[in-house]
Amino acid sequence: MDHVAYETARPRAYGGRSGDERKTERRLRLIDVALTSMAAGEWRSATVAHLCTAAGLNKRYFYESFTSLDELASAALDQIAEEVGHAAVTAFAASADRPLRDQARASIGAVVHALADDPRKARVLFGATAGPPEVLRHRTAVVQGLTRILVDHARTIHGVELAVDSLARVAPPFVVGGTAETILAWVNGTLDVPLDTLIDDLTTLWLITGNGAAEHARHRSS
Repeated sequence: MDHVAYETARPRAYGGRSGDERKTERRLRLIDVALTSMAAGEWRSATVAHLCTAAGLNKRYFYESFTSLDELASAALDQIAEEVGHAAVTAFAASADRPLRDQARASIGAVVHALADDPRKARVLFGATAGPPEVLRHRTAVVQGLTRILVDHARTIHGVELAVDSLARVAPPFVVGGTAETILAWVNGTLDVPLDTLIDDLTTLWLITGNGAAEHARHRSS
């Protein structure tokens, strides 16, 4: 390929950003306005045109990243789950050589901050967000995925006894569901406690439930 042809074929960069970088930025802007709409309970009335206007984008840019509004909503949920899961795993790994309570507090604190620092995320992930069945099913799958992370974490801490007992299936959704409702109450202003207190109390409740379930499972297995 000669020099002129190469210059023509090479992706153009504007403002120091490549075409892929600008596409990623547009995609994130659409996800951001989707989060706002979903958190406000306005998703059923959302349109491509409305979301693009809110994002400051032409409609054609919507379809370079998404085929439908449902796909955009699912992408928003996936992004929240990725942020929450990454925050929890990273915090746990960074505190692996510390006592169990410190490990638990670090992980729970990371999850709480990932959701509470942007209340939209807690409302979209845990609230009664209106939407089509496919989006609601996807949200359920996302929460179940986060629950599986908790199951794996519990097996690492408590050993195999809990893994083979029915409590291994009952305790995680119980803890995750209660935690979700608590975080949602905090971001909605119906739970009036300082954020550090919220994290401390959730840590205590997780440890009480996890340790108690493991002890009971060991007792039943013996």
